[in-house]
Amino acid sequence: MSNQRIKTPCVGLCSTVYGDVVCRGCKRFHHEVINWNSYRDEEKHAVWLRLEVLLVQVMAAKLEVFDAARLRTQLEQRQIRFVPQQSPYCWAYQLIARGARAINQLDAYGLALLPEFRGWSLPQLRDAIDREFFLLSEAHYQRYIAPRFLREGVQGLSQGS
Repeated sequence: MSNQRIKTPCVGLCSTVYGDVVCRGCKRFHHEVINWNSYRDEEKHAVWLRLEVLLVQVMAAKLEVFDAARLRTQLEQRQIRFVPQQSPYCWAYQLIARGARAINQLDAYGLALLPEFRGWSLPQLRDAIDREFFLLSEAHYQRYIAPRFLREGVQGLSQGS
């Protein structure tokens, strides 16, 4: 496994360059993608934490991590990059995102699908997880971030008049 620390949530599929306010790849907000390199460590940590909370919510609704140590060992053996400080549910996402077509038995990785998803193929599950993660990120943006931008924009306009 690469000893390089993962420094950004970027997965190389940025859609903010096409006008999306939430990146379809990493699920960060447009302004976070643009300003990432100027963020202090605390700001970066807050973004990482929000992404982790949302992803864990999606993953825990679809599968169970019953052996985190086995999952970690498998990720390391297969040289799949993951953030060790994050939840094992985030590790499971990395495994499914990278190996959905090659994995035959999830229990060998310390994972079990919840009953309602046992008939799903892993590529199908991966795509559903990605869509739901994106929708949660988009909802978070609309609920907590967009109103602030609107409020600041309106105040800025009224002050300039």
